[in-house]
Amino acid sequence: MNYLFNDFVVSGLNPSNLVETGEQMKLTISKNELNDAIQQVAKAVSARPAIPILGGIKFDVNHQFVTLTASDTDISIQSFISVEQGDKIIAQIDKPGSVVLPAKFFVEIVKKLPSDQVMIEVRSGFQTIIRSGSSEIQMVGLDPEEFPVLPSIEQNDILQIPGDLIKSMIRQTILAASTSEQTPILTGVLWNLHDSMLKFIATDRHRLASRTTKVDSELNFSNIVISAKTLNELSRLIPDQNTLVDVVVADNQVLFKVDNILFYTRILDGTYPDTSKIIPQVFETELVLDTKNVMDAIDRAYLMSREEKTNIVRLATLDDGTIEISSSSTELGRVTEQLEVKQLTGEPLRIAFNSKYMLDVLKVIDSEQLFIGFSGAMRPIIVKPMDHPYSMYVILPYRTTG
Repeated sequence: MNYLFNDFVVSGLNPSNLVETGEQMKLTISKNELNDAIQQVAKAVSARPAIPILGGIKFDVNHQFVTLTASDTDISIQSFISVEQGDKIIAQIDKPGSVVLPAKFFVEIVKKLPSDQVMIEVRSGFQTIIRSGSSEIQMVGLDPEEFPVLPSIEQNDILQIPGDLIKSMIRQTILAASTSEQTPILTGVLWNLHDSMLKFIATDRHRLASRTTKVDSELNFSNIVISAKTLNELSRLIPDQNTLVDVVVADNQVLFKVDNILFYTRILDGTYPDTSKIIPQVFETELVLDTKNVMDAIDRAYLMSREEKTNIVRLATLDDGTIEISSSSTELGRVTEQLEVKQLTGEPLRIAFNSKYMLDVLKVIDSEQLFIGFSGAMRPIIVKPMDHPYSMYVILPYRTTG
């Protein structure tokens, strides 16, 4: 089944199907367009490739497109450069063909070429000549037949998400993903889509981040877990201006289409744990605070707490209806600060928590005021924005003495 993306048709999403084979290739291309595409796909180049071919960028050239591909087997990125864009000629194709060029050198040299035009010629044995202005570079290319074949995703069910929304959802959840490979499933972000509600969840067992949004889609899927590092790379590829991102979910891969870029990622193996049971529904103490004020106060306390390598900050309610935020260091001393609250209901409270975890949350909460719910000194702390119901964070407290 063919999957149509704007002006190009991808059969099994493998552009080499479109390319004439042969040992030789020759084209002249705009340096700016070439450099933009290289920077996009270079994010998928393996830093320490298991096989040399994965340290390269594959070129597929035909009379319609110059296609660049990079892959580290977990993620693959393709960028399509149209030979003509409107009245503008971007590339002149003298001979279609394919080659893989070592990314580490190629990424750097193209930026520094002296002319606006770059001529690339591949000769027998994949010996490659690059000319620009008065510069000539000879590179040893690799056989494109050895480059891994990209996943075949034959599916027409597309979820469309505004680019700024998906970037926001990624930013507001990846902070809670685990960085430990001991439990690989927790290094990812869980995606669930049911009844037009898309939900992201991330947790490292010490904290949890959840973000939901309504989408215009009849699709449903669950237990789609994508690496937080991968989502961070995807976020960087999405332009700041409002762009629609197409998402296609297959058996073990997810494909993202952003403008002229295809971004493939592997779905993490395993079943994501059920996190619903750790979220309290009833609170003994409830606070409403000014987000910036509490963030600044905890940030000051964090400076002291990090000296102890514990990041422990304490929060206590006071009899006069304010709260006290404090931290201490055996070497440096103590920080204490009183804060006005917008609202305080329930039982008196004294609790200790990891200030870095709390700061990570406060930095991404897009709300002037926030709600913090406590159900006991050793029960999970809930943090939510007051402006909307789409985000929710859980932080486990610390057991301390004194």
